[in-house]
Amino acid sequence: MISTAFFLALLNDMFFAMIPAIGFALVFNVPPKALKYCAIGGALGHGCRFALMHWGLSIEWATLCAATLVGMIGVHWSHRFLAHPKVFTVAAMIPMVPGVFAFKAMIALVEINHRGFTPELWGLLVENMLKAVFIVASLAIGLAMPGLLFYRRRPVV
Repeated sequence: MISTAFFLALLNDMFFAMIPAIGFALVFNVPPKALKYCAIGGALGHGCRFALMHWGLSIEWATLCAATLVGMIGVHWSHRFLAHPKVFTVAAMIPMVPGVFAFKAMIALVEINHRGFTPELWGLLVENMLKAVFIVASLAIGLAMPGLLFYRRRPVV
């Protein structure tokens, strides 16, 4: 059973994920007709990641699943509207970019440079840097997943 608080938090997360998706779609010169699909893709991807993390999945695996979902939906929309899948998927992935973890890693690196090495700062740097790297890798793999599965010259098995 989905609680009302979770449902409202999910809707809030999805709404605020639409804003950067539309913003980056505008930056990438996405056709105006495709803007709403970029917003929907960003909301679905971020909402999927939010729900999976709520149910106990780590952020890296949740990002991989959400990016794969956005990639699959983008391929479906590209066939339906005769456009390249990247029109729908790249801007929709932007809300899931790990800016906070990369920022924390860089702050730890600056602190190490300024104050000197401590095991705590080194641990903070490595933890946040690895988390950011794995999330970016999950986004890249999830974005490439439909191409790996659907656009093959040879069958998978």
